[in-house]
Amino acid sequence: MTSLSWEQAVEWLRNQPDQRELTEACYFDDPAALAAERFYQSQEWQSTRSLLPRTKGKALDLGAGRGISSYALARDQWNVTALEPDPSTLVGAGAIKQLFAETGLEAKLVTVPAETLPFSEGSFDLVYGRQVLHHAHDLHKLCSESHRVLTNEGTFVAVREHVISKADDLQAFLDNHPLHRFYGGENAYTLAQYKESLDSAGFKITLILGPWESVINYFPMTFEECLNQCISPLRKFCGTKLAMRLASGKSPQAEMIRRLLAKKRTAMDNTPGRLYSFICRKKQK
Repeated sequence: MTSLSWEQAVEWLRNQPDQRELTEACYFDDPAALAAERFYQSQEWQSTRSLLPRTKGKALDLGAGRGISSYALARDQWNVTALEPDPSTLVGAGAIKQLFAETGLEAKLVTVPAETLPFSEGSFDLVYGRQVLHHAHDLHKLCSESHRVLTNEGTFVAVREHVISKADDLQAFLDNHPLHRFYGGENAYTLAQYKESLDSAGFKITLILGPWESVINYFPMTFEECLNQCISPLRKFCGTKLAMRLASGKSPQAEMIRRLLAKKRTAMDNTPGRLYSFICRKKQK
């Protein structure tokens, strides 16, 4: 069954009493302004902010959806252009217009696909996408266009991208997605495909965050829930109390232990559709 639009699929989700938690985790709940502010205050955005350039300039938000990331960028004083081809007043350009009208923030709105950006070379200091690359009809072209419109000193950030280990895993991911059966719009690529597309576009990948290495990827799981799962190998050797004591806290030693445990957990995770994030710069000629 793939007869619904994306808007209709999200509306169905919002009307299911038992899906309230998922609806809020996806920021599909109303009032949209409160959902956007909740995203802005979230640990995910705080962690994302740390990856962005310190000097604010022009930012392009690819596949902006209902505008939560555009709102967060604008709140942080970026000059925002929101790119969203879907006209929907619930999950598209219409929703973005309403959100910015209600909040008094400013953003330009452009309603074209990300594979055909109507901007000149070097137009943006930041190109950002949240859950965008895996929806690309042409991943190479989307990456190339993002590279083209970025300044030479600019940053490209793509967060929460679905990854599969091999092509055969794609169907398992699609079968488990709560909305794909309604509108048929989900997808995932292998980590190698993302890396190859970014590299061939001219990007230098400066950081890849795996599914257990940042709240950006493991949200809506909390830090405590993530830590509890990551310390499983350590717990076997020294027990739960000592494992938690070693891996919690703000000391450099605890942070190093958490990083190592998160990398180990990421390396062991083959879940179809797990989330990765990519931070890139233009290669210097």
